[in-house]
Amino acid sequence: MSAIRFLLDENVDPLYRSELLRHEPSLIVWRVGDISAPPDSTLDPDILVWCEERSFLLVTNNRKSMPPHLKNHLAQGRHVPGILVMNPKMSVGEMIEELLLIWGASEEKEYHDHISFLPVSS
Repeated sequence: MSAIRFLLDENVDPLYRSELLRHEPSLIVWRVGDISAPPDSTLDPDILVWCEERSFLLVTNNRKSMPPHLKNHLAQGRHVPGILVMNPKMSVGEMIEELLLIWGASEEKEYHDHISFLPVSS
């Protein structure tokens, strides 16, 4: 079983969480706004701190502002388990398959301090 855990950004459709769990019930996938996750409207820099402190990979569709937020986060001497940026050209099914592949075939530190644009498998 993988140690990788996902936090879905609040702008990621909740369908992704339910589909991931339908395919792999043992997966830990939370969404911004969930009880134990950052609340809705949490600023991106604070989400990165939360992910760092709790070892969650962030899954986001924020392609423009997340790279500078990560750069600033790292410049402060901080770290993140990783950021996965969704691809708007991929279908929901393709995105689910990609995330399941990452969960099942990746080492926990593989995405450490990096931002990866999906798909990573191509």
